Amino acid sequence: MKLTVVGCSGSFPSAESACSSYLVEADGFRLLLDMGNGALGELQRHCGLYDLDAIFLSHLHADHCIDMLAYFVARYYRYDGGRCAPIPVYGPEGTEQRLTTAYADTPSASSMSEVFDFHTVKPGMSEIGPFTVHTELLRHPVEAYGIRIEHGGRSLTYSGDTGVTEALDELARDTDLFLCEAAFTHGKENIPDLHLNGREAGETAARAGARRLVLTHIPPWTDPQVNLADARAVYQGPVELAAPGMTYEI
Repeated sequence: MKLTVVGCSGSFPSAESACSSYLVEADGFRLLLDMGNGALGELQRHCGLYDLDAIFLSHLHADHCIDMLAYFVARYYRYDGGRCAPIPVYGPEGTEQRLTTAYADTPSASSMSEVFDFHTVKPGMSEIGPFTVHTELLRHPVEAYGIRIEHGGRSLTYSGDTGVTEALDELARDTDLFLCEAAFTHGKENIPDLHLNGREAGETAARAGARRLVLTHIPPWTDPQVNLADARAVYQGPVELAAPGMTYEI
């Protein structure tokens, strides 16, 4: 598998990065994890506009899904070759309604489904293209899922947004690469069931026995070096900060 960081900023885009979006590729199949603010523009540096095969939305906060509206425009009003065939979109209950409401003026109530084939995510195992995926409901103010992606004996786990939970520990158990959010700063924010800080991300990786930790979803107002140091203090494996354009072979 190949992982490309399209965007990794939390809450809103920074001057350097779009919000959460990650491209996973194997056997010619392209799966996009989330499409937050600014992600569609950055995605085109790594993938053709119409070359995605499936999209997974971890939850429906804007910094993880709002560029789906721009992608709807690109697919629905395609200037050459006509309207695109529906692409599978996996998201929480109500994803189609949420995107339709956010767009505010789609040609009809069913227009989104003309270019997106919506599937409701539930906890459990399934397949997306060549990938075996395991999704778990995590802890966040809205319905939010983490995802583990397996292919060729390797695994990638993406936390989405979550507070501390045993479900994430199990999802990331022995994973080869753990892409984990670290939005909060240890000792500063203390809001349960919302986000992890760098120390909590490191502790989760340690409990799970993850082989590599990549911290992501750090907002522009948070010092990433503090979160990196906090994670390294409790996790002995390799740990680094996600950055736009970074790629990983898994």
